[in-house]
Amino acid sequence: MSYLGVGVSPGNVPVYHSPNVKLLDRGVRVAELVLRCVICGLGVLAAVLVGTDTQVKEILTIQKKARFTDMKALVFLVIANGIAAAYSLMQILRCAVSMVRGNVLFSKPLAWAIFSGDQVIAYVTLAAVAAAAQSAVFAKLGQQEVQWMKICNMYGKFCNQVGGGIASAVLVSLSMVVLSCMSAFSLFRLYGGNKGKSSARW
Repeated sequence: MSYLGVGVSPGNVPVYHSPNVKLLDRGVRVAELVLRCVICGLGVLAAVLVGTDTQVKEILTIQKKARFTDMKALVFLVIANGIAAAYSLMQILRCAVSMVRGNVLFSKPLAWAIFSGDQVIAYVTLAAVAAAAQSAVFAKLGQQEVQWMKICNMYGKFCNQVGGGIASAVLVSLSMVVLSCMSAFSLFRLYGGNKGKSSARW
């Protein structure tokens, strides 16, 4: 029996659509759909929380307004999560169509496209979270060596809302990592099936 039961039986009879494999496929597709919905929702939430966050502080009769555009890392975070949400929405539509049609496996080019897209979005969201988290630490704790102030002491509301956006972005990036693993599983399973067919011919 080859990998995940997709191959040949002990009697050299091809077994490509066993009930266990179909059940596994359906479970993977449902999990993928749920994760993509979570990523889409949390991505929008992160982008909205950070992108709409502002706070005005009056210092010696001078009003200073804090915006997410003041920190390039937050701009990157908003863009990355917006892209992740839009990408997930497209994939949600694909998953829904696939489940309605009852397709078990898809073509290798499509599998490669999904795998590559998930990998890119996963890396982008992880990089955005890392950059935003580092900037948030400096804003919260400051840096005495270079005389950087604790910005969050002055803009508490702004920092709290940004913190909520970063937390949502962390969940988005972790979900994308899981999804990239699932898409890799779906891709390389297709090559496992071809291996089983080659063995059956012999």
